[in-house]
Amino acid sequence: MEGMEYRRCGKSGVLLPEVSLGLWHNFGDGDDPAEGRALVARALELGVCHFDLANNYGPPPGAAEERFGNLLQSEFSAHRDEMFISTKAGYLMWGGPYGDWGSRKYLVASLNQSLKRMKLDYVDVFYHHRPDPETPLEETMQALIDIVRSGKALYAGLSNYPPELYAQACAMLREAHVPCLLHQFRMNLIDREPGASRLAEAVRQGTGSIAFSPLAQGVLTGKYLNRALPADSRAVRDNSVFLNPERARQSDAKVQRIVDIANQAGIPPTQLALRWLLCQPGLTSVLIGARRVSQLEECAAAAGQPPLATDLLQALDAGM
Repeated sequence: MEGMEYRRCGKSGVLLPEVSLGLWHNFGDGDDPAEGRALVARALELGVCHFDLANNYGPPPGAAEERFGNLLQSEFSAHRDEMFISTKAGYLMWGGPYGDWGSRKYLVASLNQSLKRMKLDYVDVFYHHRPDPETPLEETMQALIDIVRSGKALYAGLSNYPPELYAQACAMLREAHVPCLLHQFRMNLIDREPGASRLAEAVRQGTGSIAFSPLAQGVLTGKYLNRALPADSRAVRDNSVFLNPERARQSDAKVQRIVDIANQAGIPPTQLALRWLLCQPGLTSVLIGARRVSQLEECAAAAGQPPLATDLLQALDAGM
């Protein structure tokens, strides 16, 4: 497994790799199918056995699950039991009143569609992707409970929940003997909140936690610093939802400081950013969004490394 380390997910029996692979904006119709196949194959070789999806990942929505399902069926079906596969529902997926948020109808229908696209009988974890301010929390949690009991998901997960609401949701799931497995939230060196408070609550609840956007969509690699943006980067793609040239450069001063610290320490900036996250107490895994095998390999090399030195952590905290 080339140095991959695995961490226990909260108080469960599940071990997740320190580096997991998300298939958000790197597995859609506009991405190279051959590169996608190579990504999955190399991930398995590296021990990156957790693949994270959602109903609306692509683009267009559903494309990532469909492409991943085709690969599973055609080339990787023998490895299904070596994989930990997750999907989610909670954001807009189809029109009308039943294709968004957190109703029982939406969650059950969405998972059925996801399983069909991925050609699976079950996923390892099914997340509610975001809180629903209109649907009673009890309805959403009962949907997750019943989904797990039906066998269509082995575990329930939550994403982007504020700490107080996460505690309430975990209590409901725990009471039904379907405990929350893990919380997924955004956290990285330059965007520490609200992730840090959500991580702290996950620790209090005894659940696992996984950080998405650990490289701030590539910003923390330093590749956007003071130069023309790479032609194939997400920041110049027409369908980039959150990253564009202006946003890519908003944190230049902080990123330059991080790159300087990384150079002084002799650690590639990408790996320094990931290793900083892996030093946060209670964090189970970091969820990368590599588009190329070389990016995957560089990120995976952050796993299995010793904790960063105290003075290095202090330098990274200063001025952030």
